[in-house]
Amino acid sequence: MSEIPKDLSYTKTHEWVSNDGDGTITIGITEYAQGSLGDLVFVELPEAGSKFAAGDAVAVVESVKAASDIYAPVEGEIVEINEDLEESPERVNEDPFGQGWLFKMSIVDPEHLADLLDAEAYGEIVEAEQD
Repeated sequence: MSEIPKDLSYTKTHEWVSNDGDGTITIGITEYAQGSLGDLVFVELPEAGSKFAAGDAVAVVESVKAASDIYAPVEGEIVEINEDLEESPERVNEDPFGQGWLFKMSIVDPEHLADLLDAEAYGEIVEAEQD
């Protein structure tokens, strides 16, 4: 089974969320997601200052197999993107929970983070998809 760090939160659409503790969150895709997509060849990230509602398509990752939307886990504003991915999209494959992060958002309502999945609940989704 794919690595699922316990200190992160997750979405049903395979994004991971790290609460940075200062009103911002960092978002990336999970190891399972990058493994399912295959080798990434392009990452299209949003512009800083863009605002999104929870569930909105925010970014796109493209692999040799397919393109996949990345969704906002909660309502917020993009405050930073991982510019390194423009030149090196493979970092998402190599280190999805580290250097492969996609973007950071300021969150409108921190209470909405409680709606995200914990590692155990996300693991059950991954297991169901693998069956």
